Amino acid sequence: MSARDSTERALRSHVTSVKEDLMTGVSFMIPFVTIGGIFLALGYAVASLPGGVTVEGVFDETGSIGWFLAQIGSAGLTIMVPILGAYIAYAIADRPGLAPGFLLAYIIQQGEVLVAAGNVIGLGGGEAGAGYLGALVAGFLAGYVARWFKQRDVPGFIEPMMPVLIIPVATMAVLVPVVIFVLGVPVAIANAELTATLEGLQGSQALLVGAILGAMMAFDMGGPVNKVAYVFSVGLISEGIYAPMAAVMIAGMTPPLGLALSNFIAPQKYTAEMYENAKSAVPLGLSFITEGAIPYAAADPLRVIPSIIAGSAVAGAASMGLGVTVRAPHGGIFVVPLSNSPLLFLGCIALGALVTAVIATAIKPDFETTVADVRQTSEQLEKSPQTSD
Repeated sequence: MSARDSTERALRSHVTSVKEDLMTGVSFMIPFVTIGGIFLALGYAVASLPGGVTVEGVFDETGSIGWFLAQIGSAGLTIMVPILGAYIAYAIADRPGLAPGFLLAYIIQQGEVLVAAGNVIGLGGGEAGAGYLGALVAGFLAGYVARWFKQRDVPGFIEPMMPVLIIPVATMAVLVPVVIFVLGVPVAIANAELTATLEGLQGSQALLVGAILGAMMAFDMGGPVNKVAYVFSVGLISEGIYAPMAAVMIAGMTPPLGLALSNFIAPQKYTAEMYENAKSAVPLGLSFITEGAIPYAAADPLRVIPSIIAGSAVAGAASMGLGVTVRAPHGGIFVVPLSNSPLLFLGCIALGALVTAVIATAIKPDFETTVADVRQTSEQLEKSPQTSD
């Protein structure tokens, strides 16, 4: 094996490992986001009922039902960011990385800490905290440093103390100045700029961001590009920005639904096996499982992938342009009631699925053996006279 092949293999292995560590953090974070989003939405819903407090004042009405629900929701959405950092570190270094990952990701969410750090190094800003972007980096740093300490050879009498005392404390001691001063303040400033930009998106800007997020969701149907768009949108929930999450969810539901629709209306374009796959693609799409489109893409990538990218880009752009939001990070059709506009949410899904179906149907050729041929053959066999020996 050449040195180049060896380097490429090592790089590919490292990228795969980073993706797996990131998704471990995301998978542990999602329940917190789900609880936070749903309970906060319930708090707002209760506050909007006749005789209740106003939605804007739900956090001011201490002791009301809406207030309690909103407190739970707010706690879930606040703790989700340190949980992300904690379990990225856990995926890399196991238990010794958990506490440092959590604490480092937590401390750089504290605006007053970062403002004080910014004053020390001569940078203003940081009041909003470093957000999920900072938590991502903190989690990876904590994991790699903890793993390095974990791999050191130590005397036998010290070894039992390594995972619960020495490694966590040493990891924190090494990384606190780096994470707060070098990472936290610049990321917090960048995070504030990103948040302000997304909050101010209007017109063509919103359409462009929605189209990009939508295209990323369809590009590899659950792969790294899909996950980047998803993690980006989930992280923004903690900043109180919910429109990208709706765009990503809608765009992720579109590919399986659009291809299933194309399969149903033009069965001559697909093999008999794909017709059966369409029946399972519908519930997968409705459940926000983009991977339901993979069998179609594997069978005909050059036609299917452009079709679903176009449909998801249109769906994402429409969602962002219309200002559709959703507070839950997953659930598909089951969290539609949590959207600020359930009808528009469903309409954007229908639009994206229709665009996908039209393009796929238009560019795909007929197959020699389709479900229609199978049915015709079965009918002919049933009608043919039976012979006996």
